[in-house]
Amino acid sequence: MYVIVVGGGKVGYYLTQALQKQGHEVLLLEKSSARAEFLAEHLGEVVRNGDGCEVRVMREAGMQRADVVAAVTGDDEDNLVICQMAKRYFHAPRAVVRVNNPKNESIMRALGVEELVNATTIIYNLIEQEVESGEVVPISAIAGGRVEVIEAEVVQESPVAHKLVKDVDLPGDCLMAAIIRGTQIIQPSMTTELLPGDTIVALARPEDEHVLREALSRPAAGR
Repeated sequence: MYVIVVGGGKVGYYLTQALQKQGHEVLLLEKSSARAEFLAEHLGEVVRNGDGCEVRVMREAGMQRADVVAAVTGDDEDNLVICQMAKRYFHAPRAVVRVNNPKNESIMRALGVEELVNATTIIYNLIEQEVESGEVVPISAIAGGRVEVIEAEVVQESPVAHKLVKDVDLPGDCLMAAIIRGTQIIQPSMTTELLPGDTIVALARPEDEHVLREALSRPAAGR
């Protein structure tokens, strides 16, 4: 693949290094001349000094033939501009965007950004997964972020504990994909009973996550 990485911070540096080791053709754009010079000493000729938000620089970098553009600067506005230009002007097949402020994630999705990497959210989800028992935790996203893979632990107080799958009313387009029971992976059938200690793996749209949380993990009021 030909990959253009925009942003020569730590993320851009290590990403470029990893892509080089895998044998990909890669170009790293960094707008600070001093930083670009430093990067070139360690990464070689793949580093180019230039503002990745400028059309001229993008064209000179060969963005029109790039397979992937990764916008990983420390500025969300710059990353959004780079992504939109890559997709709409240069017709890049894929544009991966780093989100620095989690508050900007919904805005970027609304503007058509499909492949987001939000380190803050990922780390937060991992912490929740370790700390919260019986909670619904998003563990991954597929289909360009339009579908989330969600993990929910069944505890004694869960609304679904001791219920059959056919009696569980999942919201929206949610789908129960698997049940993990000890070392077993069970494909749910209508007559499968959900037991405390089970882990439910479900697919859901991001907007349905909070409703799924109510359905799987929160006891009814007064229970």
